[in-house]
Amino acid sequence: MDKPRSEIKVTDKRIFTAEGEIREEFRQEITPADPVVVAQPEPPKETIAETPPGTAGAPPAERRKNQTAQPAPGAERRAKTIADKALNPGTPFADFLEPLIAQAYMSLGMLRNPYEAKPKVDVAAARQVIEMLAMLKEKTSGNLTADEDDFLSTHLGELKLAFVQRTKSLS
Repeated sequence: MDKPRSEIKVTDKRIFTAEGEIREEFRQEITPADPVVVAQPEPPKETIAETPPGTAGAPPAERRKNQTAQPAPGAERRAKTIADKALNPGTPFADFLEPLIAQAYMSLGMLRNPYEAKPKVDVAAARQVIEMLAMLKEKTSGNLTADEDDFLSTHLGELKLAFVQRTKSLS
């Protein structure tokens, strides 16, 4: 009942070496791509606001009240509320972050764990997840969309604040 041993051959099909270089067998097939440069939209040109009729002799405060305010460039992003920034933008990276954020909230006792009867505070687990999120924020700096950055920054700030509040109340 001796079966002949079959040999297993393992072939490394990764394109890059451990140092990040392209392997010899792939150098002919793969050529580096040129970096993609995204053109920045030109900011809207400011127009001189006309003085509304009937306000020529009015004091400056009254004239300002009658004029409509033009938002500064980039104000759209700043105008988002914290609740809007905390919403998942629906990108794969944000979908990756969402369970980590939920785990941190559960560890702080702020979110009910579906597998436990009542919330339990685990400060060590919360600290570990918060540190992982901070590391991800640092490592992805400059590579996230504005919505992804807002999503991560908002939750990370809220988690850090909650962590400090929870640890002070436990002492």
